[in-house]
Amino acid sequence: MPSQTVLLTCIKTITTLINHKDKLKRSDKTLQAIQRVGQAVNLAVAKFVTVGEAIANENHELKEEMSVACIEAKRAGETIAQLTDAASLDHPEPDSHITIFTDKTGVVKAARLLLSSVTKVLVLADRIVIKQIITSRNKVLATMEQLEKVSSFQEFVQIFSQFGNEMVEFAHLTGDRQNDLKDEKKKARMAASRAVLEKCTMMLLTASKTCLRHPDCESARINKDGVFHQMRLALEQVIEIVTDSRSNGEDELASISIYSGIRVFKVRIEGLRENLYFLPKENLSTMLEIILEHTEDFTDSAYTSHEHREHILELSKQAKMELEQLVSVWMQAQNQKTTDLMEDLQVAILKMCQCMNELKRELHSAATSLAADLLKYHTDHMVLKALKITGVEGNLEAIAEYTCKLSEQKEQLVEMCRLLRHVSGTEPLEVTCIHAEDTFQVTGPQIISAAETLALHPSSKIAKENLEVFCEAWESQLSDMSTLLREINDVFEGRRGEKRVYLSLPRPGKHNANLKALKPVRLDTEEQAKIAKLGLELHLLTSDVDSETEKWEDQENKIVQHVQGMSSMAYSMYLFTRGEGLLKTTQDLFHQAEVIYFVKLHDDGKPLLLLEAEKLIPVCQQLQITAKASVQGKSATFTKVDACIQKTRSVMTLLRQLLPLCCTLLRKVS
Repeated sequence: MPSQTVLLTCIKTITTLINHKDKLKRSDKTLQAIQRVGQAVNLAVAKFVTVGEAIANENHELKEEMSVACIEAKRAGETIAQLTDAASLDHPEPDSHITIFTDKTGVVKAARLLLSSVTKVLVLADRIVIKQIITSRNKVLATMEQLEKVSSFQEFVQIFSQFGNEMVEFAHLTGDRQNDLKDEKKKARMAASRAVLEKCTMMLLTASKTCLRHPDCESARINKDGVFHQMRLALEQVIEIVTDSRSNGEDELASISIYSGIRVFKVRIEGLRENLYFLPKENLSTMLEIILEHTEDFTDSAYTSHEHREHILELSKQAKMELEQLVSVWMQAQNQKTTDLMEDLQVAILKMCQCMNELKRELHSAATSLAADLLKYHTDHMVLKALKITGVEGNLEAIAEYTCKLSEQKEQLVEMCRLLRHVSGTEPLEVTCIHAEDTFQVTGPQIISAAETLALHPSSKIAKENLEVFCEAWESQLSDMSTLLREINDVFEGRRGEKRVYLSLPRPGKHNANLKALKPVRLDTEEQAKIAKLGLELHLLTSDVDSETEKWEDQENKIVQHVQGMSSMAYSMYLFTRGEGLLKTTQDLFHQAEVIYFVKLHDDGKPLLLLEAEKLIPVCQQLQITAKASVQGKSATFTKVDACIQKTRSVMTLLRQLLPLCCTLLRKVS
C-alpha cells in the first residue's frame, strides 16, 4: 500500500517539529509548515483508509477487524489535522481548544495511534494477500491434476486454456509479492521460482501434446512427468517464501559458501582487537577447518587447473600456520597485556586477514576462469544441434552418442555453478547460482528424453517442437550464466549496488535510422512488473493459438500459415519483455508490431465468421497506428511499448476465438 511511506514520512516530520524546541515560535512560516504536514497526513490517511476499506469489502472474514483499524486510522488523521490547523494555532481560544502549542502530548498520542492502526491494516492486508496466493496456487495444482489425466487433445486444449488464465493470476499475485519483499535473499528465491514456472508453462504444453500424440512412448511420458514435478516443486517453494516456512535444511544448504565463511571468520579475528576474551580459541580453529574443507570442492574438481589447485593448497597450508601463530600470541596477550605483545597480536591479525583475502582471490580466479572457458566452449550449442538433426533422422545410435556428450556437458556446468556459488559474494547471487545448478540438473535429462522421443517418431512435428522448447531453455540458462558471471565479477571488484539497466527500453534500433539515439533508461519496479505481466499473458495466448492450429488436419492451409506467422511475431514480442530473442530494442518491437497482419476470409455465407474477422481488422489497424506513432522520452516510450503489447494481446485473443470457427467451417465444406 503506497500511502504507508507518505504517512511514515509525515509522522516523522511532525515528531521533528514537536521536538525541535520546547516552545515553538508562532511565526507564519512555522504555522504554515505545521499545517501543511497535518493536511498531508490527513490526506494520506484518507487514501490509505479507502484502500483498506476496499480490501475489507472483498474479504468478509476479516471485514470487521479491517474496518475497526481503518476507523482508528481515520480518527487519528483527523485529530492531527485539527491540532495542526493554522487558524486554531494563530488564534487559540483559551481553555477551550487544544493545539500543538498547548498539548504536544496530544499530537504524539495521535501519531502513535495512527502508526498502530496503519500497522493493523497492513498486517491484515498481508494475511489476505498470503491467502490469495495460496488459493491461487491450489487452483493451479487442481488444474494441473486434470491436465495430467486428460486423454483427448480437445479436452487438453480446453483445460490448458483455463490453466493459462490461472497461471497469469498466480504470476500477478507473486510478482506483486516479490516487489514487496524487503529481504533480498527471499526476493531472489521468489524470482527463481517464478522463472521456473514461466519456462515450465511452455514445456508443459509441448510435453503434454507429445504424450497425447504418442501415448505409448515411455520417453514422452518421462519427459512430461519431469515437467509436472518441476512445476510442483516451484509452486511449493513460492508458498514456503510467502508463509516464511522452511523445508528440510534448505537454509543450511544455501548458507555454506566459502565467501560467507571467510567473512564471518575475519569479523571474529578482528574482534580480538577490542576484546581478548569474547570467544574460545577452539571456535576459530573450527571455523577455519570448515572453510578449508569447502576449498576441497575446488582442489578435488577435475575442472580446476593444476596451477589454481597448487595455489589453493599452498594458501590453505599458510592459513593454518598463520592461525597457529595468531592463537599463540593471543594466549600470551591474555596472560600478560604488554605493549609488545599487543603489537604482535595486531600484526598476527593483519597477516591472518591478508592470507584469507589471498585465498579468496585465488578461489574467485579459479571459479570465474573455469566459467568463462566453459561458457565460451559451449556457446555454439553443437551437441544440441546434433541431437535435433539425428532425432529427425531417427538415428537412435547417434542419439545415444550425443546424449552421453550432453550428460558430460551437464556435469561440467553443474560443477561450474557449485564453484561460482562459493565465490558469489552476496546471498541473492548465491541463490541464483543454486537455481542455475538445479536448472542444468533437471533440463539435461529432459532434453535427452525429448530427443529419444523424436528419434522414435522422426516425422512427428510436435515431438520436434518439444525438443526445440527444452533446447531453448538450456540455451537461455547458458545465456543467463554469462550475465551472472559479470555480476559476480562486479561484486568482487567492488561495483556491487549498481542496478542493471533494463537495456531493452529504450535503445537506438536498426529501424527508423533517422531517429536520435536513445540512451538506456532505468524502469521503476512497477513499470518492469507491468511489462513482465503483459508479456506472460501474451506468451500464454500464443500457446493457446498454437494449440488451435495443431488441430487442423491441413497444416499447409493459408489460414494456418498466416496465423502461425502472427503467433511467431507475438512470441518474439513476449521474448522482448524478458530481454531475450531477436527484438533487441524498442524500435525492433515497434517494427514487429507494424508488420502483424491478417488476410480477410471470404465466405459471405457465414455471418458469425465474418463478424469475428471484422473485429480483428480494426484491432490490427490500431496496432499499426500505435506502432508508427512517434514518441520521445522514457515515459512516452514506455506507454507506447505497453500499448503495442496490449493491442497484440487483443489480436491473439481474437485469433484464438476465430480459429475454431474456421476449422469447423472447413470441415463442413470438405
